[in-house]
Amino acid sequence: MADSESEVIRSASEEISREFKTLVDSHDLDSLKQSQNLILQDSNAVLSHFNEYSENCFAEVSSDFAKNTRLLRSMKLDLDYIFQKLRW
Repeated sequence: MADSESEVIRSASEEISREFKTLVDSHDLDSLKQSQNLILQDSNAVLSHFNEYSENCFAEVSSDFAKNTRLLRSMKLDLDYIFQKLRW
């Protein structure tokens, strides 16, 4: 029964596909494909530029970030030590 349902669905899909093909001009579809391709290329260029910019920004701040992380860890150890001494 599942096979017959899938065949019915497949034939219905094919029929709808054929009907859509008659509704849309192939020149219009080609034009849409070309427009989508141009948009995709532009989007890829923008994303590549943003990735390069992000990489440069990260390179600039990564050393400061590591230094500040070490400082915070040292401060936490000091505060833990002080807190421990105060509790005794």
